[in-house]
Amino acid sequence: MGRAGVSTAVSLEGQGGCLSALLPPLAVLLVGALLAGLVLRFPVPQGNGLDRLSPIFTPQVQRWAASILRWAETWDMDPNLIATLMQIESCGHPRARSRAGALGLFQVMPYHFSALEDPFDPETNAARGLGYLQRALWAARGDVRLALAGYNGGLGVISRPASLWPAETIRYVDFGEGIYADARQGKDSSAALTEWYTKYGAGLCRAAGDGHP
Repeated sequence: MGRAGVSTAVSLEGQGGCLSALLPPLAVLLVGALLAGLVLRFPVPQGNGLDRLSPIFTPQVQRWAASILRWAETWDMDPNLIATLMQIESCGHPRARSRAGALGLFQVMPYHFSALEDPFDPETNAARGLGYLQRALWAARGDVRLALAGYNGGLGVISRPASLWPAETIRYVDFGEGIYADARQGKDSSAALTEWYTKYGAGLCRAAGDGHP
């Protein structure tokens, strides 16, 4: 997740005042509930086997299929997007650590957890990581490329030209977008994933080993 901050809350500040000036209280509540639903839900592609993962992901990620599908339902996301994130962040290694100190399946920085939380617990790590991905998708208005940039480099990069992104974020987005596109298109293999594995992922996936989630 790099320098990104994590929060599962999505702000609606600035919307309530305008609505309350124009609508009676009950209508404000109804419209507010509708807006909240829109904020927390993102379009999920249809007809792409959303009841299963694409076969392109490595065995270490495939072992998390049941959890990924459950998380996808909870967060109303394409499971292949979640799998893409897990693939390039940890290759399905629940105790992965980066040189920057990011932890777990979705590589969340330790200061995003409370003192009583275990950052290596898959459910806790997924809640923090996917909560932030949801915020990134909202900030990016559903643009997956921008959301991936925000997940890696912080939400602030979403509004910047790609030419101003850190080199790490550019590489992250290029691989993530390519892997996700291959998964969505129903391919049996992914040149993007193979390149990522060769250049960056082999050691990560070896560390993930054969351990069950």
